[in-house]
Amino acid sequence: MTIQECYQKLGGDFAGVEQRLRSVSLIKRFITKFLEDDSFSNLFQAMQAGKREEAFRAAHTLKGVCANLCFDRLLASAGQLTELLRPETGTIPGDAALLLETVAQDYEETVSAIRAYLDDDAS
Repeated sequence: MTIQECYQKLGGDFAGVEQRLRSVSLIKRFITKFLEDDSFSNLFQAMQAGKREEAFRAAHTLKGVCANLCFDRLLASAGQLTELLRPETGTIPGDAALLLETVAQDYEETVSAIRAYLDDDAS
């Protein structure tokens, strides 16, 4: 799998990230680092614990990372969740759990595509 195919599979914008980072080796380095990023796990834990402010921060961080790497599909769902969690209420809105499922699915598809690319690239 090429890096372009990886981006297609994860619903990203390879031309956008290439314009931003300028080299395939730098893109590869940053998407590899994405696998180590704990924003998604922090988001999931905060949502499970009912901690809206922590969930908002984690969703916002995940959204920012996705914007920088042009992971458009995950950016869209993480962005929607960020905005749902933005109002400073004491609780997590009821429909946030459903949106978290979408973020989780998009996240897993993104991670799966990156791992497949890295596995192919290592061969």
